[in-house]
Parts: sequence; structure tokens; C-alpha cells
Amino acid sequence: MFAAEDKPMSLDELIEDAQRVLRVCNACRYCEGYCAVFPALARRLEFTENDVLYLGNLCHNCGSCLYACQFAPPHEFQVNFPRLMAKVRGETYRKYAWPGFLGKLYDKNAVALSLITAFSIALLFWLAGAISNPERFFAAHSDAQGSFYALIPHNVMAGVFGGVSLFVAFALLMGFIRFWPYMGEELADFFKAGPLAEGVHDAMTLKNLGGGVEGEGCTYPTEQKSLIRKIFHHFTFYGFMLCFAATSVATLYHYVLKQPAPYPVTSLPVLLGIAGGIGLLIGPAGLLWIKSQRDPELVAKDQTGMDAGFLVLLFMISLTGLGLLAFREHASMGTWLAIHLGFVLALFLTMPYGKFVHGLYRLTALVRYHLERRRPVPGIAAE
Repeated sequence: MFAAEDKPMSLDELIEDAQRVLRVCNACRYCEGYCAVFPALARRLEFTENDVLYLGNLCHNCGSCLYACQFAPPHEFQVNFPRLMAKVRGETYRKYAWPGFLGKLYDKNAVALSLITAFSIALLFWLAGAISNPERFFAAHSDAQGSFYALIPHNVMAGVFGGVSLFVAFALLMGFIRFWPYMGEELADFFKAGPLAEGVHDAMTLKNLGGGVEGEGCTYPTEQKSLIRKIFHHFTFYGFMLCFAATSVATLYHYVLKQPAPYPVTSLPVLLGIAGGIGLLIGPAGLLWIKSQRDPELVAKDQTGMDAGFLVLLFMISLTGLGLLAFREHASMGTWLAIHLGFVLALFLTMPYGKFVHGLYRLTALVRYHLERRRPVPGIAAE
């Protein structure tokens, strides 16, 4: 439809172009009711670099503004707001990554790299089991024998994933600590009950994928309004949260109730895991399908691989996890376990340097939005 150019830009060039586009949008304001970005934009007359990064993370890339914009390509102003904000988000991830030098991984976190990492880790697990004790690795182990814990003791598995999880949590925390004050906010302000609750609500309900006041959904993947992207996002997010809940409940069973795994299919941890696994099959598959159909004018091409790599890892974790559950008392269980652990570790290791991190910055931007709208604009009352 459009003919906008998607050329590589340095950070300075990107910020300069974003400031130009934001000034055009601020003068027009036709899209003010579409999402949270435009009311936040309208509070400013000039846009600093931190304003640009904040607004970029407030944008949900629904695409509605592009199709409504009278200054979109081929107009000489070349206003492609969704693509520009997508590029800005990518720069945010690189700028605030911890440790800083690992921010370069955002340039390489494509589908191929994600799969190579996962299968490399899986191969190491498989070779370790197949070479060290093939009779045990290729044997069937009943639940009474511990099933997959007969191959890798629970404490070893918990230690490995616990250590990786601590690193991931610390890296994400450092990203937040570096990003929030850069926007000119005090750390304590993030935890103010009202703005935090509203920001969490908007993030959990994907309010800004609802299509503005009309609630008809995004113009995504085409100009036809639809809630399908929001639905697949919900399957993905809540599938992930159900899997996290399954792990948390299993931890409670093991350490508090002294009931070690594996658990029967009808137990709460397994039921939560199955429900979450189904969600993580439907959601990522749907989002990958939408990405294949979407208007390329909405896309920052250098982030396509990063987005798809994250979704592929989620899908494969779910698929191999459900396969491991189905074959946990079968002789092929060792192979299923190695592949599943490979994908899980690959996801964990790339979390702070891949698409997962967008949730952190988007929530942060939403909380700031609700803080900001309570403050008066000079000469104007608060919202």
C-alpha cells in the first residue's frame, strides 16, 4: 500500500527522525483517541530522547494510525508512526540491556540463532546421558521410579534452572532500574498504588490493542479491524502464566507439602501445565501466522527475526513439554527430556536479550503514562 523506506539508522538519526514525526503528529492530533500514545504525545511541545523512548514503548504497534494518517507515505512527510516506534523500542532494548555489551545480541536474536542455541543445549544433554549411562538413558522409568528425575535428580535440575533464573531476573531488574530514572521519574513513584494498578490492568488486558474508544481491535494484519491479535496475545501471555503457576505449585508441593514429583495427570501442577501448554501452542502459532500476513509497512525488518525467534521457542517448549508428559514412562523419555530442557534453557538465556523484555518496558511505560496523566500540563488541568 505504502512505499516508506526502511533504511538502517544510527541512534542519533533515529531520534532525530522520531522528533520530526512526533512534531507532525502533535500538530495534527487526528489519532488522539486511538491509544495511550497520542494523549501522552499531546502533553509535549518538544521531544527529548527519553520522551521518544518512552512513547516508543507505549506504542503497541496496532497500525490504526498508519492507515488513518494523511501524511503517511507516499506523502513527502513520510510519517510511518508504527514502524518508527518499533525501531525506537529496539533501541531501548539495546540501550538498557545488562550487561551492556550483551545488548548487541538484539541484532542477532533471529529464528536460526534461537533454534541453534536450543538444539545445541539439547544435544549436550542428550550426549551426556547417552554416553555416560546409555542403559539408564534409553530405559523406561515409571512414575514410581521418578520418571525423568531418574535421569536428572530434582536438586540438580532446580539448581541449574534456579541459577539461570536468578541471572535473568537480575538482568531484567537492572534494565528497569536504568530505564525508569532516565525518564525523569523517582523510583518510589513506580510503586504508587493507583498508577501501578492501572498500568498492570492495561498490560494484562492489552487495552491498547482494543482499537481505541470503539473497541473494534487493531487494523492488523490488514486494514480490516480485528481483535485476533489481542486474542492470540492473551493465549500466549496467560499460557505462559499458567505454566509459571504450574512450576510454582509444584515447588510448593515438593518443599512445603513434601510431595516430590512426578505428579499424576489429575494433579493441580500437571493440569495447570497442560492448560498453559495448550495456550502456548495456540498463541505463538497464531501470532506467527499473523506476522506472515501482516502489512510490511508496520514492521521494523531488523526485529522480525527477534520476534519470531521468541515465538518459536515458546511454541517448541510447549510442544516438547506436552510430549515429555505423554512419554514420561516411555523409553524415549530421555530424548524428549533433553530436547525440552534445551528449548527451556535457550528461552531463559535469551529472555533479557529478546522479545520477552518488551513486556517489562511496556509495563513501565504504561505506569508512567498513568502517573503523568494525573499531573497538570502547564496552563492545563490534569486529565
